[in-house]
Amino acid sequence: MFELIAKWIESRIPDAQNVRDERVRSAYGKAASLVGIGCNVLLFVLKLLAGTLSGSVAITADAVNNLSDASSSIISLIGFKMADRPADAEHPYGHGRYEYLSGLMVAVMILVIGVELLKGSVEKMLAPSEVIFSWAAVAVLAGSIAVKLWMAMFNRGIGRKIDSQTLIATADDSRNDVISTAAVLAATLIAHFTGLMLDGYMGAAVAVFILISGFGLVKDTIDPMLGTMPSSEQVRAIREKIMSYPGVLGTHDLMVHDYGPGRQFASVHVEMSAQEDPLASHEVIDTIERDFLSQEKLHLVVHYDPVVTDDPRVAVMRAVITRIAGEIHPDMTVHDLRIVPGPTFVNVVFDCVVPYGFEMSGREIKERICREVNAEYPNYFCIITLEHSFIRLER
Repeated sequence: MFELIAKWIESRIPDAQNVRDERVRSAYGKAASLVGIGCNVLLFVLKLLAGTLSGSVAITADAVNNLSDASSSIISLIGFKMADRPADAEHPYGHGRYEYLSGLMVAVMILVIGVELLKGSVEKMLAPSEVIFSWAAVAVLAGSIAVKLWMAMFNRGIGRKIDSQTLIATADDSRNDVISTAAVLAATLIAHFTGLMLDGYMGAAVAVFILISGFGLVKDTIDPMLGTMPSSEQVRAIREKIMSYPGVLGTHDLMVHDYGPGRQFASVHVEMSAQEDPLASHEVIDTIERDFLSQEKLHLVVHYDPVVTDDPRVAVMRAVITRIAGEIHPDMTVHDLRIVPGPTFVNVVFDCVVPYGFEMSGREIKERICREVNAEYPNYFCIITLEHSFIRLER
């Protein structure tokens, strides 16, 4: 069923496989939101009818929960529509972060549902009441579980396809509904066949699970808005692609800014030989920027760093300082090293990248590097700029 609807949606979207295209992503997101609205409204009507006919307050309450799920899908739909708006004078980077905001709103709604469910469950634990049983209610709850399970798979599949945290949050919401409805069904059957009133305890356990899930979703949707680090896979892919161009000796100071899915901007420093024709090097840099925009949909700005390659002292000193930095911390790196000779001593100027949370102070790091360099080269004076990396590569 999921494959059939997914294929039908693909057939309605031009260039459906190009999920990096903003219009394709938006079309997938809006289609998934409309499916969610339709399914939740259908469940609301069926449960409301079954609850009214059987006199079951539990089923009627579950119907209202499906109506709130439909509102979550409406929020997702609005989020995708707002994120689809083009850039303007007030928002030159576009409106892509609306998708993150809609995902955050869905996550907050999950938390609200979890709190309300926990409150109602505690009340039932303190004052147990008889669970109304009917086979019609069992059939409605079982059907709801099947539909919600399908919706969780559907939204997660589309969410992963287009890398949408909003749809993944919606999928988790559907999964939580599966668990909560299954708990209600189990409590109903247990009460009917054994007389044990476990409805409140089942509801409390499900509520705790939903709250934990909701807090995780809030973090996942807030992180990109705060400016989380890019993934190690993306960093590695960017570096490998840049290093594949002729004349590139190294890269550093990579920064990636996220303005919404498919709307990323980045800057990086690229090291090239100072002995090469600067016009030729500049042409390579222009090619790198154009290729990333056309092939990766990444707005990349490249800063040109000329590196002296015909002075053996530079290579020797780079190796010495890199070794010293690695002994201080294995993730510490050195770049932009240059040697400026003077009449009585030699200035060694470079940047040193210090890992976050490292216990040594900046003054201690500088003193140790200078001390160890002076032990081998007494007339060398280090001028060090300490900085933190905006990326992280997993080992």
